[in-house]
Amino acid sequence: MPYKSILVFLDATSDTSGRLDLAITLAQQHAARVLGVDVSTPAALEGQWKDEATGLQDLFQSRLDHAHLIGEFRVADRSTSSWKALYAHFADLVVATQRHESNAGLVLPAVPEDVLLSAGVPVLILPPGWRPKPVGQSIVLAWTPSREATRAAHDALPLLTRAQRVTLFEFAPPADSLDFAPNLMVDHLRQHGVESELFTWRDKGDSSPVDALFSCLDRQEADLVVAGAYGHSRLIEGLFGGVSADLIRNVSMPVLMSH
Repeated sequence: MPYKSILVFLDATSDTSGRLDLAITLAQQHAARVLGVDVSTPAALEGQWKDEATGLQDLFQSRLDHAHLIGEFRVADRSTSSWKALYAHFADLVVATQRHESNAGLVLPAVPEDVLLSAGVPVLILPPGWRPKPVGQSIVLAWTPSREATRAAHDALPLLTRAQRVTLFEFAPPADSLDFAPNLMVDHLRQHGVESELFTWRDKGDSSPVDALFSCLDRQEADLVVAGAYGHSRLIEGLFGGVSADLIRNVSMPVLMSH
């Protein structure tokens, strides 16, 4: 099933342009509508950022018109955390950017971590300074037999089915006398039309899970990571201990996460 509604967060920072480009590209691939949500803080509407913040609706609409897409523009509620505050419950996929020091005062604090943990939909998180390039041609699925990782894999199926290469990565995978866990997931993905190759890493104590994952990303020339997000509140705990925190805050490529 393709994504039919893609939400992209808009703000006064320079990251908005690339983020919007990716949302538009995905919408074209999946014949989806685009929901643009202004998540600027009151501070962004003053001083040097005012022109960018007040021009978001025009930017959004002009880019959609150029791409011949249907969409809607909304403004997030800046004063409450109501049920519709960020509109993320009403989309199939959310596109956001990692939080960093340069935009901390310009973007509502719920973006992206609180959205990821509360919206119930996958969030595609871009690194700061990301510029448009192909996403989803070579995907690494960071998988472990857990609820969060399984949810992420299924949420990413519209992308996995379109990828040229899918790699299933698992650190210290479990096994018993009958089955090897990664093989079961490879078979499951195949039922959805996704052919994947295994990259498993035995835990010899000389590499951390995140180092092993990044080694896999480099070897596979990946352009997207798919991973489950563990945690609660504003604390994101580990995919394999502390990896999901490293992914959401430090990775230099797009990562699609589900909670």
